[in-house]
Amino acid sequence: MPVISGFLVISNYNKCNTAALICRYADLNLITMTLKSFLFLSLVWFALPSCKNEQNVLSTGETSKQEQPHDYYKFEGVPIDKMDSLLMQYRLYALETDLSTLTPNEQKMIPILIEAASIVDELFWIQSYGDKNALLKNLNDKEKAFALVNYGPWERLNGNAPLLTDAQKPLGANFYPADMTDKEFEMWPDTNKSSQYTMVRRGKDGKLMAIPYHEFFAEPLKRASFLLEQAAALADDDGLQKYLLLRSKALIIDDFRPSDMAWLDMKSNKIDLVIGPIENYEDQRYGFKTSYEAYVLIKDLEWSRKLEKFKAFLPDLQRGLPVGPAYKTEAPGTDTELNAYDVIQYKGDCNAGSKTIAINLPNDEVVQLEKGTRRLQLKNVMEQKFKEILVPIATELLDTNLMKHVNFGAFFENTMFHEVAHGLGIKNTVNGKGLVRTALKEHYAAIEEGKADILGLYMIDYLASRNEIQGSMEDYITTFFASIFRSVRFGVGSAHGKANMIRFNYLMDQGAIYRNSDGRYGIHFEKFRKSMSSMSALIRTIQGDGNYDKAAALIRDKAVISSQLAADLDKLTKKNIAVDLVFKQ
Repeated sequence: MPVISGFLVISNYNKCNTAALICRYADLNLITMTLKSFLFLSLVWFALPSCKNEQNVLSTGETSKQEQPHDYYKFEGVPIDKMDSLLMQYRLYALETDLSTLTPNEQKMIPILIEAASIVDELFWIQSYGDKNALLKNLNDKEKAFALVNYGPWERLNGNAPLLTDAQKPLGANFYPADMTDKEFEMWPDTNKSSQYTMVRRGKDGKLMAIPYHEFFAEPLKRASFLLEQAAALADDDGLQKYLLLRSKALIIDDFRPSDMAWLDMKSNKIDLVIGPIENYEDQRYGFKTSYEAYVLIKDLEWSRKLEKFKAFLPDLQRGLPVGPAYKTEAPGTDTELNAYDVIQYKGDCNAGSKTIAINLPNDEVVQLEKGTRRLQLKNVMEQKFKEILVPIATELLDTNLMKHVNFGAFFENTMFHEVAHGLGIKNTVNGKGLVRTALKEHYAAIEEGKADILGLYMIDYLASRNEIQGSMEDYITTFFASIFRSVRFGVGSAHGKANMIRFNYLMDQGAIYRNSDGRYGIHFEKFRKSMSSMSALIRTIQGDGNYDKAAALIRDKAVISSQLAADLDKLTKKNIAVDLVFKQ
């Protein structure tokens, strides 16, 4: 049974590019790694060999060039310094999948898509930090490994605390000039300043200027666009071919709506690609700018068929939301799909620090209202996180009587309905403040993630009461609660981390969860279910009202890790339970 492990790349873009990629991917199957007990970590990275005249010169004068190739390295034995401990937060996992269901042409597409994904990985480095090579050149191997997984010198799993630098990470990452003040930004009359697809820089006259992504990153985006055209020429599936051609165009004009529509129209494709500037998590200053990322995916046809029936319930789920009528008047798109995939590449934003296990896209509210969204369950990574991380956490922190309720089925469906919940609720405020995303600014992502978490569990309760899903609510609630511990270890610097701490503290305040004298946590199931509804109503009202101040207060008061919880989480570190995964890909 063929699995993805090494490739011979076909690329006509130029001879240097082809030679580099053959070297890059052919070497992958020469590498084998073994994780030896809990005191072991391996981190891998591969880079394109440098080629004369292949350095990307951006329109702003900033440069992006690939680091030189390195062999893999590993750290074994008792940690001897802080860097060892930080690296050991990650467990190595090889992204592999069965290719036997793919046609020869589809197999040829994969390395081309991986090459395009690698290009946007470099763009995210510039958005999140700046000159990667200037950072890496003065670091030792351990420090480089840390910087590569964090896309910069800050600890993403610790609220972006400085580590390889004395400087705090700018809230606006590298999207804005370091010396720009909020007042200066507010007074600046350019309407493109809040665009999702512009980098803000200073011109020669010192004044602010908004540069569209397709201009700022012109040359690398042209190369990525060309590669998608190459892949489209090999596509056996008409829908996939149309999408790749439209996405190729979108990358060089920053108009993604037509390709988003085409992406939702795809039904029979076995290969999928998510690529472009998508999420706004990295811009914690205003929440405006989207970051480049890419996933290369293989659809799990059997699991996808199992999920097909759930989309029929979306209109009923929207009508039944536990919130006032004014906050659920929007009808969700009816073209929604629920699919399961194996991931073979994470690049850019999605690969920075903690790794996502499910996706709900597109984010474009117009597309969502017209056609719905696609929910992608990243099954191979999800299974690994459940086995390597969630089960050990639950074993350590939960009341032993609850362990019988922790299972992968509940974990999978909790994650799936979290993504479904992103498409429900409301996209426009009820009082004329415009889009919820715009009204809540930098707090939108954390509030939206909190909505999806708690609303997803509400939806499972709804379906379970109608015998549409298997398993008890005790299973779903317990596995959901155990996953909060997993997610809060990502720190409160991320939207997901903030959302999980808000939920944890809210449930504690309501008596829905509690800490026993032995340091293990229990659940009051009846109070938990009541808290689901009340918290859902609270968040949906904040969103519908576009209440920025109330969102800020909720995050300020609840998105905090108490000293007691910090001590409990420290037990997991001492037991060498991984915080997240790092990929061999």
